[in-house]
Amino acid sequence: MKRLTAKEEEIMQMFWEHVPMFVRELLAFYEEPKPHYNNVSTLVRGLEEKGFVKYKAYGNTYQYYEAVSDKEYKRSA
Repeated sequence: MKRLTAKEEEIMQMFWEHVPMFVRELLAFYEEPKPHYNNVSTLVRGLEEKGFVKYKAYGNTYQYYEAVSDKEYKRSA
């Protein structure tokens, strides 16, 4: 299993604690100054490409949820 960057791990921690979520909901967990929506969206899409999250489409909006549990990830370390 691939290792994640610190930013990716931070986002995955949010998914492990609060699934499922839209990118806009992820932003609510960040303190000021919040990262830009597009930056978070790009990181989430990268996690999806790596197989760590999956999504359910609602029109042109995506709700993401974990595909790899925190236990699975820590076990592969």
